[in-house]
Amino acid sequence: MIALETPAIAWEALRSNPVRTLLTMLGIVIGVTSVILLMSVGEGARNYLVEQFAGLGTNVLMVQPGRTKTRGFGPMSGGSEHPLSVRDAEALDRFCPSLDGVSGVVLGSVPVRHRGRTRDVMVFGVEEDYPKIRHIGADVGGFVTAADVGGRRRVAVIGRTVAKELFGQESPLGQAVTVAGSRFRVIGLIQPKGMSLGFDFDDLVLVPVTAAQDLFRTDNLLQILAHVRSADRVDQARAEIERVLRDRHGGALDFTIVSQEAMLSTFGNIARMMTFFLGVIAAISLAVGGIGIMNILLVGVGERTREIGLRKALGATRGDILAQFLIESVAIGMAGGLAGIALGVGGALLVHRIEDAIPVRIEPWVIATSFVFSAAVGVFFGVYPAKKAAALDPIEALRHE
Repeated sequence: MIALETPAIAWEALRSNPVRTLLTMLGIVIGVTSVILLMSVGEGARNYLVEQFAGLGTNVLMVQPGRTKTRGFGPMSGGSEHPLSVRDAEALDRFCPSLDGVSGVVLGSVPVRHRGRTRDVMVFGVEEDYPKIRHIGADVGGFVTAADVGGRRRVAVIGRTVAKELFGQESPLGQAVTVAGSRFRVIGLIQPKGMSLGFDFDDLVLVPVTAAQDLFRTDNLLQILAHVRSADRVDQARAEIERVLRDRHGGALDFTIVSQEAMLSTFGNIARMMTFFLGVIAAISLAVGGIGIMNILLVGVGERTREIGLRKALGATRGDILAQFLIESVAIGMAGGLAGIALGVGGALLVHRIEDAIPVRIEPWVIATSFVFSAAVGVFFGVYPAKKAAALDPIEALRHE
């Protein structure tokens, strides 16, 4: 009978001191809230990066001129004897069977004008396979063709923001724009893409890569984008690219091949490290909350010594007393965990509602783990006070003033 009354006695002890109970829970609440908020933002950021990279194409390899080497005691930057060229891109397209799309890229920021209106935009020089690689094509009009690249034609595909700013409600198709002083004919509108990885893909102009080289007075490419036929052929494609370019560059390994998966892995590692360190801070808050639970229960043991002695005199066992204080400790931990979960989830949703640019992803496993951990904190820090209470001698306890 006494064992059955133990939970009720523990609950009454907590209810009789509501302010103390709430203050004791505060550390647990703060810790769990921090864990859920930080993990939700961290997972949201990681998921956002994955989606953004996927939106810019999958199975993509980027070939950059130059190479970073390590010699002796520190890193050294290796120069590029042979900058990347359009002929390099053509060779990759012809001699790499694992690839089904290749595009050289030239990039620059220049003013674009039409009838007195001017806008400074990013101009990308690309080839006909660019839409397949980057999932950025024209949904109105046409796109850059192989004939445009081969003929160095001055044609342009413009973004919706550029079209609105320069042409207003007028259709830009077939009309001329002046790009850095050169006249280009608009042949298409880029499909709406919006912001991605901090870049507005509606506010750019795409032109043939050879026309961009003429525009920026260069024979070199910023990079070569290569689309691999399937994810399981990425390593094979990398080897093919390296073989072809080394043959063209006299055996020199003066270029770097970067995959989107490698970039995602790097971002993921950074995100995991940040989440880990922030999680450590949140765990410290939980530990502080657990110490608060232990401290309050120790105070409770001193205040309720006569009560413990009376319960023992009426037949309560050491196990009953131990269970009473453990139930109080676990109840505080679990209640704090539930309150922290509610605040953490609500806070994460509120952050995203206030600022849409902050991605949030609330994972069920984080909520479940936080609740279990808060209960475990209650058990861990409640054991010592519970043992101390259970070890009291009933006669000495009854004599306590």
